[in-house]
Amino acid sequence: MIATAKGKEADFVSRFFAPKAGIHEDPVTGSAHCTLVPYWKKILEKKEFVALQLSERGGKLFCKDEGEQVKISGEAVVYLEGKIYIR
Repeated sequence: MIATAKGKEADFVSRFFAPKAGIHEDPVTGSAHCTLVPYWKKILEKKEFVALQLSERGGKLFCKDEGEQVKISGEAVVYLEGKIYIR
């Protein structure tokens, strides 16, 4: 479930919950913003947004609607590195 509202310090704010998937609350969810950006594009009549996810850890995302794609950027922390070998 995604909850969203117009923001005061950002264009919009959100929270993301997926309890059936074992995620009580996702701190910053890029995939949710791929859904939210087209929604807010219609309401705010713009293509570039600053978004805040208001979880305990929280995060700021910079989003841009590019038609068939949504580009998202922001600060991130590497938590896993690996290699995949395909035979």
